[in-house]
Amino acid sequence: MKNLMLLSFVLCFGIAIGQTKIPSAESQIKTALYASPEMYQDGAKVLGYNEKGELVTLREGNNGLICIANSPKRNGVMVSCYSDKLETYMARGRELADSGKNEAEKRELRKQDIDAGTLIMPKEPAAAYMVTATKEDYDFETGALTNSKMRYVLYKPYMSGAETGLPTKPSAPGMPWLMDADTHRSHIMITPADNN
Repeated sequence: MKNLMLLSFVLCFGIAIGQTKIPSAESQIKTALYASPEMYQDGAKVLGYNEKGELVTLREGNNGLICIANSPKRNGVMVSCYSDKLETYMARGRELADSGKNEAEKRELRKQDIDAGTLIMPKEPAAAYMVTATKEDYDFETGALTNSKMRYVLYKPYMSGAETGLPTKPSAPGMPWLMDADTHRSHIMITPADNN
């Protein structure tokens, strides 16, 4: 009987420790909108997490920008906003991750989808914005961030260095460059230089 009680205690304690607390919807929305240009913040759609850790719509939008709150599984903070023209690409990536696919598998399967025309990508570059911070720079209750870093990305499949005139490797702090050139996931990276 003692062993059964001890086992029950250990299981309950382990479950309690393993659970991740989810910030309020208001806190998640505030944090997610750090990645949005100011002019789009009021009308951006915001996805975040419910108490079960499932991705849900926290706020509907009306301006073509979608923002995603920080994942409760992440050690640290990363929020992003992107053009709704990229939603099928982003949603497919989330679907593949949820099914247990690793990064290489996700990359290959999305390539197959794009090349087959079943995953439609924008014909012109579409923007994504990312903000990262450490968990020490994040206020769980209010959603406020301090000392965050911003990155800008423009996605369009199969861009080349020759077509864009961009280097295909980082060259100088803050200088745009083309990552994954000539592939289905080519994108222009812009990481502002630190001013410190």
